[in-house]
Amino acid sequence: MSLRIVVTVKYVPDATGDRHFADDLTVDRDDVDGLLSELDEYAVEQALQIAENADDAEVTVLTIGPEDAKDALRKALSMGADKAIHVEDDDLHGTDAIGTSLVLAKAIEKAGFDLVVSGMASTDGTMGVVPALVAERLGVPQVTLLSEVSVEDGTVKGRRDGDAASEQLQASLPAVISVTDQSGEARYPSFKGIMAAKKKPVESWDLSDLDIEAEEVGLDGAFTKVEAANERPARTAGTIVKDEGEGGKQLAEFLASQKFI
Repeated sequence: MSLRIVVTVKYVPDATGDRHFADDLTVDRDDVDGLLSELDEYAVEQALQIAENADDAEVTVLTIGPEDAKDALRKALSMGADKAIHVEDDDLHGTDAIGTSLVLAKAIEKAGFDLVVSGMASTDGTMGVVPALVAERLGVPQVTLLSEVSVEDGTVKGRRDGDAASEQLQASLPAVISVTDQSGEARYPSFKGIMAAKKKPVESWDLSDLDIEAEEVGLDGAFTKVEAANERPARTAGTIVKDEGEGGKQLAEFLASQKFI
């Protein structure tokens, strides 16, 4: 029986772009380019490695987002994933982490799974809670923040590295795991992979396909929301130390005044 791996990925604003909040205090995604979250690339890579070491496996990438979120799916497909699922619905605008976990869990159940692989966090929200929330909704074990992972005989095993020690963890499938940016560099899509990705299936689902009511998600259904936000102040000119023989002393005095030394 084929090992069914679902990788959850997110289309996020480019961190190098000029990001803003919209009038409703959600992230304005129209004024900045988006891309596949870098931390999710590690999840795709680990899923592909698991599939390559299995006798028979299929990797499905899943994302929630607007039309442009298909770009994240295409990147994952060009890396080597087999197929993709895109959940898109206008009523999803403003959905928080708890609502996102509901939609992901429903989509994962509909797709069918043995193993769910996620990145350690998204590069925009950086909360890192969604894998645990999804596992709870699915009613399966979670093994999170792994820097090394493998699957054998119906069991997922991995190493979690902490500040003072490393833990060896395992769970019976089906399960949810998340991997860190220490799990191994993600592969670059080859030209052949990019061309092949154009022919791979991408299913599109909305809330009705997942039996989710609009009131359960979006800004109105969110358990958390931004109450207020202010623009970051413009950067001021720095202090210039002219070295006329006492530059070192001036620098030390400046660092001491700022309590750096």
